[in-house]
Amino acid sequence: MSVDDTTLRPHAEDAFAHELKALAAADDRPRPARWNLSPWAVATYLLGGALPDGTVITPKYVGPRRIVEVAVTTLATDRALLLLGVPGTAKTWVSEHLAAAVSGDSTLLVQGTAGTPEEAIRYGWNYAQLLTNGPSRDALVPSPVMRAMAEGRIARVEELTRIPADVQDTLITILSEKTLPIPELGSETQAVRGFNLIATANDRDRGVNDLSSALRRRFNTVVLPLPASVEDEVDIVTRRVGQLGRSLELPALPDGTDEIRRVVTVFRELRGGVTADGRTKVKSPSGTLSTAEAISVVTSGLALAAHFGDGVLRAGDVAAGLLGAVIRDPAADRVVWQEYLETVVRERDGWKDFYRACREVSR
Repeated sequence: MSVDDTTLRPHAEDAFAHELKALAAADDRPRPARWNLSPWAVATYLLGGALPDGTVITPKYVGPRRIVEVAVTTLATDRALLLLGVPGTAKTWVSEHLAAAVSGDSTLLVQGTAGTPEEAIRYGWNYAQLLTNGPSRDALVPSPVMRAMAEGRIARVEELTRIPADVQDTLITILSEKTLPIPELGSETQAVRGFNLIATANDRDRGVNDLSSALRRRFNTVVLPLPASVEDEVDIVTRRVGQLGRSLELPALPDGTDEIRRVVTVFRELRGGVTADGRTKVKSPSGTLSTAEAISVVTSGLALAAHFGDGVLRAGDVAAGLLGAVIRDPAADRVVWQEYLETVVRERDGWKDFYRACREVSR
């Protein structure tokens, strides 16, 4: 599907269509049934690289290569893939790009919530046709999972552990028998080669709707870690902010690396409970302070700099967003933040402007 310039957030297969096309042309390795690319090319698409024709494949995921290889290999087997990690570890992002690279379609998506019904995973009915003609294939409304089974594509289920347990277990027969019974028609939909499913869940949701042991056995679980180093996280934030800035038609960032590094450092220290040099312990706030939130803080700062400043990202542009990310509990988190400002930020060389900006918005 083509995408025009007015699309705010194109699907991965549209935004990176030129890279996928170049990979497909250069890919001479074996491909599983109905896969657009070989497992090697899918991994290259996610991790980045250079092709023989000079095409540069931009990294979509910055992290251990083995994690991506295990995830891709899982999709080539009969086991579904569960991407697990704390909020902000790019689970949804990786899920989307895997589906785009394998099937060329990342839109066969079920968004998990506490109100997700069984029909979202199995099928529903067009009640006008159902009342007029009774149960029939024409009256049946397939779910994204059912469509993926019939077409041999990748289906995605986001936030699996937020879905009620009885609805989760609808997946057991689909994943084990590779079939979806339709009792009303005395029929079924069988999965064709190429079908598989990617689910995401975050560690903070344990105890919300835990997966049954029967369902968990149907998945191969891959844990996505937080970025291993400051450099990795700065790289991720810089890339994503650049992409978001272009989609929002914000001016190019002249040189915001220093502010990005400071935001990332604050996030890492607060969530880790210790300063970067390991010398000072700090209290952690109640929020997750994920990489995704750091991207949001910097993007908001870039918008402020573009529309109400001189276009250069400065401490004052990111301070308010940083405060909002850190202080989720108005009482307890504010104490944590104030203590961190006074004991760490205030004493850090080269951070005086950052300290003043954060103090100004914290009043």
